[in-house]
Amino acid sequence: MQINRLPYYIISLLFVSLTAFSAKERITVYTIGDSTMANKNTVVIAEYLKTDFVWFDGKTPITYSAPTNIAPVVSTALEMWKDDMQQVTGLVPKETSAKKAKVHIIQDDSLSKKEAFSISIKNNQIVVAGSDARGIAYGILELSRLAGVSPWIWWGDVAPEKKSVLALPAGFITAQSPSVEFRGIFINDEDWSSLPWAMKNYSCQLIDSIKITDNKRWKGAIAPEAYEKYFQLLLRLRANTILPAMHECTVPFYFVKGNREMAERYGMVVAASHCEPLMSNAATEWDVRGKGAYNYITNKDAVLDFWSSRLKELVRSENIFTIGMRGKHDGSMEGVKTLQEKTNALQQVIYDQRDLLKKDINKDIAVIPQQFVPYKEVLEIYENGLDIPEDIMLTWCDDNYGYMTRLSDPSEQKRSGGAGVYYHLSYWGRPHSYLWLCTTQPGLIYNEMCEAYNHNARRLWVANVHDPKIAAYHLELFLDMAWNVKTLHATSPLAHLKNTLVRDYGQQVGEKIFPAMQEFYRLTAIRKPEFMGWSQIELDRKKYPRGMSPVTDTEFSLTEFGGELDTYLSDYEKIRRMVSEAEKILPAEKKDAFFAQIKYPVFCAAAMAGKWLHRQKGDYDKSLQAYNEILSLTDDYNNTLSGGKWKHSMSCNPAKLPVFEAPDRRSQEEVAVGQVRNDNYIATNACNFTESSSQVEVIEMLGHSMKAVNLPKGGSLTYAFETGQEGEAVLRTALIPTQSNDRGDLRFSVRIDDEEPQVISLKEPFRSEQWKRNVLRGQAVKTTKHHLKKGKHTLTITALDNHIVVDQWMLDFDAERKFYVFPNHASNVLHETVFRIRNKMINFARGFTYKK
Repeated sequence: MQINRLPYYIISLLFVSLTAFSAKERITVYTIGDSTMANKNTVVIAEYLKTDFVWFDGKTPITYSAPTNIAPVVSTALEMWKDDMQQVTGLVPKETSAKKAKVHIIQDDSLSKKEAFSISIKNNQIVVAGSDARGIAYGILELSRLAGVSPWIWWGDVAPEKKSVLALPAGFITAQSPSVEFRGIFINDEDWSSLPWAMKNYSCQLIDSIKITDNKRWKGAIAPEAYEKYFQLLLRLRANTILPAMHECTVPFYFVKGNREMAERYGMVVAASHCEPLMSNAATEWDVRGKGAYNYITNKDAVLDFWSSRLKELVRSENIFTIGMRGKHDGSMEGVKTLQEKTNALQQVIYDQRDLLKKDINKDIAVIPQQFVPYKEVLEIYENGLDIPEDIMLTWCDDNYGYMTRLSDPSEQKRSGGAGVYYHLSYWGRPHSYLWLCTTQPGLIYNEMCEAYNHNARRLWVANVHDPKIAAYHLELFLDMAWNVKTLHATSPLAHLKNTLVRDYGQQVGEKIFPAMQEFYRLTAIRKPEFMGWSQIELDRKKYPRGMSPVTDTEFSLTEFGGELDTYLSDYEKIRRMVSEAEKILPAEKKDAFFAQIKYPVFCAAAMAGKWLHRQKGDYDKSLQAYNEILSLTDDYNNTLSGGKWKHSMSCNPAKLPVFEAPDRRSQEEVAVGQVRNDNYIATNACNFTESSSQVEVIEMLGHSMKAVNLPKGGSLTYAFETGQEGEAVLRTALIPTQSNDRGDLRFSVRIDDEEPQVISLKEPFRSEQWKRNVLRGQAVKTTKHHLKKGKHTLTITALDNHIVVDQWMLDFDAERKFYVFPNHASNVLHETVFRIRNKMINFARGFTYKK
């Protein structure tokens, strides 16, 4: 509700109108001021019923009561909440007696689950009850959410809206508890973001006897005050676990004074990555405290002493101890060669580590949180018969590009130690790193984490991020699912995205940029910005300088389907315009948040596409302009955004890879020229099926189609189509490049009409050339040959194994056609619309599940 703008001389006045009629009528509270909202008119601050419970009346501070002798994490959360309320109401909450408090905070032992909380209205109070210290802390910060405070208030510069009234319905109640026991992040590949930012803004001291010069690889350290900011964010996101930065450039976590104490203050469980056994960072700590080679075969006693010294420091700390051993960083264990030698040696390592834990931490080994991470070559060793004691958690990994490689089989799901997930939202390695923008599709995160949860991976979920600010939306989605895995079943990935945009930028702007961000995740799924150079890294150094292939022309065609290269550029330009239009109506206090999370990634992704696609066309000036735009936007990010708060946090050239370089000027002879081919094809998205078996799931924001279809084993999709000619044709079936996480195959079949089904396997060896092409494309395209007569036909796609997710298909009478993106022309739009209508009508009665 709004009223007309008043003359300027009373703009700064605050006018509150409370209109109460009957008990059920609505009370509306207005604020008149020099609003920066788009319409510059009065802003509706709150609407509530007369029967609602008002916990801030616009006049007096919120009052609260809390238990005495509270744990550090509760005290910390309470201070964070008080700061939030000061920003929202302008007044600092005041502590008072339990009977007089508007907010009554208690511990409730009747809440049976760990870290659970409830918020309810009782006896004219908001009662925040937690089952334990972390549960109370989450409940307190849930009040901030209810007051409109984003978890990204500091990290995202999302300024909360000022409120004149805070109210909850009289019967309000929420009871929450985590779906996953340990939830958090691994700050990894911090070299170009987290570390330089922390060094610039926070100074620190190292522990006694350790100096920055003790390791020539160290560039600096992340101080307790910097980690405090990470911990505050995790607490707001209802997370409880941190895997600290551990690259060779960074002073190890436990070498910095105050880091461990800061983690304890925020209730953080400190864990370690796949190559940090027993909380010891072998990558850099060994060079300072180790003796001799980090080789268990030739130097066993020294290695055991190294691990034991760390365990003795952590007797009273909360940790998850990684079991096993790799090389000093991300390589294989030293001193062993054959698979059986590796298995035998690692088995002894595990037995000896367990003895150390019993001696230094707790005689009851089963109560000590432990994890075994079968990552890369360690998975092969595990599958070779390695005995992992049942109380150790199995932490499964994705393939570094978001596709889970392995999950617990029925026998493993019964283990008392349970299972966890280590999931990449950024990555440094072959075939190409993605350490600049975060563009993993929300639908992929959703699908893979649902798979993990359904396979009983419910003990630990940790996301690999190089910087939480850059990965903000994806990290929140990941941790929201870890907190309540059912939350997206009740809404959908699309609804989650829209709700987040509206929460952080307001209703008008949020709804305006919602379609732009959907399109952003489609375009970046077609090709991540970091992959636009069609180059690779970690190749043969004898053939390629630094092991990196040079940038080459993309596979986008200049001529096919009306010129798919220009279409891709045009699609990016459309969302740039949408973002620019939304920016014009932003309140001033939202502009920094909008720039970092919306404008910078959208404009930079568009510019990266423009840089290399204009180069491919031979337009050097536009290519160079796009390159300079990235530099300018990055300069704004580091030096202008929030007054320089994020200086050194954004690198547009991490690891100095060829794709980030300036474009070169090409001669006309070098410019690619294509030949226009016939358009005799039929193409559609997999979601536009005519019929389906039961239990198929359409997954929003997944695949080039943005609606990939998850087929259960034995499930099928049927499509009716018509051809205007007879002859040989190829069927290109595009699927999400999932992994056989059950150790089986990834087979599906295609059949046109009554022909014999053709069986195809999607499974590819890890790091094979085809696997590399698949993860860079975000699709696996499989081709089959068919002879068709003129007329009507049906295509049936059937899953013969688990984890088959179909994205698109294309039947083409031109087998030699060179292109990149499956076409979705206007001629296909009607075709798809008919498919969709028929699909919904057929499956409504069949109990079809639409995975939102």
